[in-house]
Amino acid sequence: MEERRVLSETERNWAMLCHLSAFAGFFFPFGGVIGPLICWLTRKDESEWVNLNGRNSLNFQLSMLLYIVLAIPLCFIIIGIPIIIILGTLKVICVIIASVKAPKGELFRYPLSIPFVQ
Repeated sequence: MEERRVLSETERNWAMLCHLSAFAGFFFPFGGVIGPLICWLTRKDESEWVNLNGRNSLNFQLSMLLYIVLAIPLCFIIIGIPIIIILGTLKVICVIIASVKAPKGELFRYPLSIPFVQ
């Protein structure tokens, strides 16, 4: 069972925003990476909880970007299309789950996430 943390409302909100900001990628090029990066960089020194959630979100978004870029050439042999659809669906579901858990003080470990930022 996961341990719940006692956090201020500001910490919980910023942690949630680190995850939700990934949806900026649907509106701006590279917004899925830039959103979590900005949230993380602005608050990482103020709260360990925001730092942890921001790093997790940023690592997951960078991983998804890498996987999608690698899947694009596979679209020429058809297999890349379902891979990109699956990755996009996984991304949306994981961001929503992480955004719900963060304000509760629960840490969500993203699947397939490469730890680029430590």
